[in-house]
Amino acid sequence: MHADATALAPTSRHSAATEAASRRDRRHRRIRKVISYLLLSVGAVVILFPIYIAIVNSLLAPSQIAHQPPPFFPTHPMWSTYPTAWNEGHLGLYLRNSAIMTAIIVVGQVVTAILAAYAFAFLSFPFRKTLFIVFLSTLMIPFEVTLITNLDTVTRLGWYNTFQGLTVPFLATGFGTFLLRQSFLQIPKDLSEAATLDGYGHWRFMTRVAVPLARPAVAAVAVFSFLASWNNYLWPLVVTGDNNNVRTVQIGLKLLANTEVQNINVTLAGTIIAIVPLVILLLVFQKQLVRGLTAGAVK
Repeated sequence: MHADATALAPTSRHSAATEAASRRDRRHRRIRKVISYLLLSVGAVVILFPIYIAIVNSLLAPSQIAHQPPPFFPTHPMWSTYPTAWNEGHLGLYLRNSAIMTAIIVVGQVVTAILAAYAFAFLSFPFRKTLFIVFLSTLMIPFEVTLITNLDTVTRLGWYNTFQGLTVPFLATGFGTFLLRQSFLQIPKDLSEAATLDGYGHWRFMTRVAVPLARPAVAAVAVFSFLASWNNYLWPLVVTGDNNNVRTVQIGLKLLANTEVQNINVTLAGTIIAIVPLVILLLVFQKQLVRGLTAGAVK
């Protein structure tokens, strides 16, 4: 009996030590989680605070905005600034134009990026790697370098003050091609060979296998394309002239700021209206965006 108790003593001590270590690990995990949430909360406050101030100032009178210290909450909000910004800034027309331009560019960039990325990932042709490097080198060329050439080309084609002029120079993207190529490279070669044995050509394999498997990356390309197109200011400014029928919302906000220079609250209200589509897009596609950017990070 005494021998059995002696034999069980090390086992009890080992079990107690294991349990204590497990409690320490759980405590450390909770501490790390709390610290992570604190850091994320601080980052969210830093990012969202300017947007909150813009919303508050859009609801204040100009005299209240200039007051020191500025108020951080509108006690008597002026909701009329939003209808004023909508009507005075013709934001309905400009938002429609931005939506048309952005939709064309997003569709064009996604289609061309899929086709080019598939070719670089699955097809064999001479100088494939060299061409891919040349393709990526276009990312290092600032848009301002090609601005005059693009404007001259668009003018010669008769596309000045048209949606063709707004969209055609942006229908291809080197970044999107790179992102989708990396995603396509994660597809096992055995899957491609099995599809070939089943009689799948490149087109069927791309549309039925490769693109569905790379759906997060495709969504990420679409989101980035949307953000860049919606926020584009310089190119629409130089290619639309004084034609309101094709001017985008970013130009409309600049014109609104010029006409309502004494009423900065109206300009801020127009800015908030213009970012609503971006906020909705990010809220809807945030998971796809993260998955698309991290799809090829870990095998």
